[in-house]
Amino acid sequence: MTTTLDIRREGPVARVYLNRPDVRNAFNEGVVAELGAAFPGFAADASLRAIVLGGHGKAFCAGADLSWMREMAGYTWEQNRADAQALADMLWAVWSCPVPVVGRIHGDCYAGGVGLASVCDVLVAAEGVNFCLSEAKLGLLPGTISPYVIRAMGEQASRRYFVTAERFSAAQAHAMGFVHELCAVDRLDEKVDEIVAALVANGPMATRACKKLVQDVAGLPIDESLRTETARRIADIRASDEGKEGVQSFLNKRKPAWLLD
Repeated sequence: MTTTLDIRREGPVARVYLNRPDVRNAFNEGVVAELGAAFPGFAADASLRAIVLGGHGKAFCAGADLSWMREMAGYTWEQNRADAQALADMLWAVWSCPVPVVGRIHGDCYAGGVGLASVCDVLVAAEGVNFCLSEAKLGLLPGTISPYVIRAMGEQASRRYFVTAERFSAAQAHAMGFVHELCAVDRLDEKVDEIVAALVANGPMATRACKKLVQDVAGLPIDESLRTETARRIADIRASDEGKEGVQSFLNKRKPAWLLD
């Protein structure tokens, strides 16, 4: 039972909504703990094909809760370290979940909210969304979220927005490749559902393997070791039951078994 999340299961799809609309879904220790607990469960569920991550109310996530920030202002170094580690562990739980995560972004997406968006695999944002890595304005830095934001946004954009703490629009985020799909706010759910339908139509194990492939290969030199490893992976999946079924269904012009369940 969660108090800060609204989690709904619709067949092979889980929909996870931050549920603190009165504070624009700002993070506190409860949000961090409950997200961190939910995603390992999703990872262990072989029947799950896609996860939608969004927020109720007027915003996706406005960063850290002000009450939480006031409490943290009095923390010792050790308490700050433990608090930051909990956030780092939660982000890792979402990022490493083998099930593809579709981010549904509306309203404000600030600071830790940008980090949460960055661990999604596909980002769909409404026109008018504002993003901001605002930590430097407070004399801080986006430490725990940085590995994911830099991967998702790119080094060059991160150089600017980490140090300036400027707001940038959904259109700018789309232009830099951070946001995959940009749409009118009244089409946001329609576009998210299109992405989910595409995911569910694919081979369940292949989809997970594709997600892991990108995570493992990105940034590596194309050397003999990588060529050998990628050849092994395609050989493994070709020889799998799902791979054989997918190829045979294509050749025989019929639906694969995973669409007939």
